[in-house]
Amino acid sequence: MTVDSLGMAIRGMTDPMFLLSEAELIFRVGLACILGWLIGNERKNRNKSAGTRTHAIVALGSALAMVVSKYGFMDMPDHDAARVAAQVISGVGFLGAGIIFVRNNLVNGLTTAAGMWATASVGLTVGAGLYVIGIASALLLIVMQIITHRISYLAKVASAGMIRMTLVQEKDAVKNMRKYLDDSRVDVASVKIHKNKKEEVKLEFEVVYPPGFDKATLFSHLAEMPGVITISE
Repeated sequence: MTVDSLGMAIRGMTDPMFLLSEAELIFRVGLACILGWLIGNERKNRNKSAGTRTHAIVALGSALAMVVSKYGFMDMPDHDAARVAAQVISGVGFLGAGIIFVRNNLVNGLTTAAGMWATASVGLTVGAGLYVIGIASALLLIVMQIITHRISYLAKVASAGMIRMTLVQEKDAVKNMRKYLDDSRVDVASVKIHKNKKEEVKLEFEVVYPPGFDKATLFSHLAEMPGVITISE
């Protein structure tokens, strides 16, 4: 770069209109970061692994990618303004993959992963300068998460657990116990059986409870059944 071109670049960077446009781009990235933080705060309050920092960084990075995609290639006559931004939607999937896991035949982390994907979209929207739809989408996402947890009917989901018990070793004891759980609408994912020399049999049931299931009542009934020596989760 020559001295003249360097001087022209410096003068251009100090131009008030240039500084104003750069300030707006910084504002977009900052606003996206704040919106991401607000979305993540709701997740953090529910003890989810992806909280405020993760969501804020996702939103900030998405907004930055959108800004670069729109304005970083203006010197190229036929640049595609959507190319960089389009990769954010698919690229943020690797974060979601680290949150989603399967345990006892139940999928966990889907809501948080979907929220991060939506947060990336909010960042792209704000980065593109669509402030109203970006802010409205972030608020809608937060309100939806809160409402679905506050309303008991919507908050009820299936849950996994363990039932450990010791039974008197007798004919069809395990079969009858499993049938009782099935009749109680408790799905048995697997069962481990341990026999000992004390005429007892120890069982470990991996179970899936239906939404809104009353576990306390189930355990109370199980404890009162004949042949049940001990029972615990």
